[in-house]
Amino acid sequence: MEATVTLEYQDEKTAEAIAKAVSPDNFKTPVGLRVSTVRENNKVVTQIQCEGKLATFTSTIDDLLFSASTAEKTLRTVTKTKY
Repeated sequence: MEATVTLEYQDEKTAEAIAKAVSPDNFKTPVGLRVSTVRENNKVVTQIQCEGKLATFTSTIDDLLFSASTAEKTLRTVTKTKY
């Protein structure tokens, strides 16, 4: 199973922050699961490949989206606090 998840942001700085927030997942994967996240301009592109169970595949996508959402909320909070 394979999936590409693309998240688009208003600017490259935000995309870079989100990519860095979710990229540790690139290294913490079980055998048969590969996750690679990169920033492409103002987009965060994650490739997921899974040779295992469907549950592992779907939970990986769910974890990615949850992590990205948490990072987005954190950035909004930090940005509001600065001013």
